Amino acid sequence: MSSSRIPPSYVSSVVTAAGRLVEVRRVFDLPRGTGQPLRVHALISTLTWGGAEMLLADFAAGAPSAGIELSVGYLQEVDGSPAAARLRESGIEPHLVPITGLLNPRDLMRVRRHLVDMQPDLLHTHLGNADLIGGVAARSLGIPVVSTIHVMEWRTGRRERVKARLMDLARRHCSAVVVTVSDRARAALLDAGYGRGAQLVTVHNGVDADPEPGKGREVRAELGLDADDLVVTMVSVLRDGKGHEIAIGAFRALRGRHPNLRLLIVGDGPRRDHVYGMAGALGGDAVLAGHRDDVIDVLDASDVLLHPSHTDAFPTALLEAFAASVPVVATAVGGIPEIVTDGESGVLVAPPPQSEAVARALERVIDDQALRRRLGAAGRHRFEAEFSARRWAQRMREVYEVALSA
Repeated sequence: MSSSRIPPSYVSSVVTAAGRLVEVRRVFDLPRGTGQPLRVHALISTLTWGGAEMLLADFAAGAPSAGIELSVGYLQEVDGSPAAARLRESGIEPHLVPITGLLNPRDLMRVRRHLVDMQPDLLHTHLGNADLIGGVAARSLGIPVVSTIHVMEWRTGRRERVKARLMDLARRHCSAVVVTVSDRARAALLDAGYGRGAQLVTVHNGVDADPEPGKGREVRAELGLDADDLVVTMVSVLRDGKGHEIAIGAFRALRGRHPNLRLLIVGDGPRRDHVYGMAGALGGDAVLAGHRDDVIDVLDASDVLLHPSHTDAFPTALLEAFAASVPVVATAVGGIPEIVTDGESGVLVAPPPQSEAVARALERVIDDQALRRRLGAAGRHRFEAEFSARRWAQRMREVYEVALSA
């Protein structure tokens, strides 16, 4: 079956329950799972701090339940490759396949030799550099390719536009299926003139996360937070667009009425100094924790997750909050409404985010303990049904079967 013949109805089927995927296989005579292991090699541009990089370890945790034998390669060493440590904890040793650029024939041959050595049934590329060089190398070997696009916005400089078009060209001609992480991201991709509609499918990510009893208390003690503090936590890369200035403005409005309110900022990134400088205005009401590998334990120490971002394709922190039964207050942008149902598993604020509106939504949640419990329980239920690593791996196994049929 040609990938161009995957119908638009397939997109919604991939997003929803496995039963609808079974219906799609039946109609189009796609192969059913046979129980045979599927060797998938994930090739990613780097293993730095980003969400796509860190999520590979979550996928690795769920992969065996879907009959997926996962291996991982990466193209560039950046920031010491911190995501590699998480992969090793999952039992996967990532392979560095160093490249010097995107258009060097020697780099292409190096990646091609790497794929020959790995002998995967299918290549799954992540991030643009891997999509381009990995896609071309795999096509030359007749290896089916699936690519995942993790973002829904693109840099607008001339150099970046040229690179984006080259990567899009590679995906169009080398990938049997291109995965977007939310319906909104898929729409944004098409609006920007990237991808072929019939080739693009939405598959929601999942996470491997489960809080351990008592860990939240330990984290509070470590960070100097009292048992009766109301802890509102932000977990994200410290960069523009994540809404830290909005959160700090909201806290300024609330701190007079809520003396035990604390803002816990978790993460690191290029705007670290700027964010820390703004948070300094809150004095002891702001706790700056830096990067943490124990995010699920930090969330177990939290009363609310705050995510007032300006745009987001499908933020992992919200899935982790659901796993920890923590209610969410977030902006209704990008793929966030596909995670959070307003009033059911969290509270959504209309975009663009404003400190006053965030403060009102946050106060509604922190003033009502019963509401927090209800929202947290609903989020946990949604996590178990949709956003666990096992459910994610099962959804991706279905996509891999489509790619192998193409």
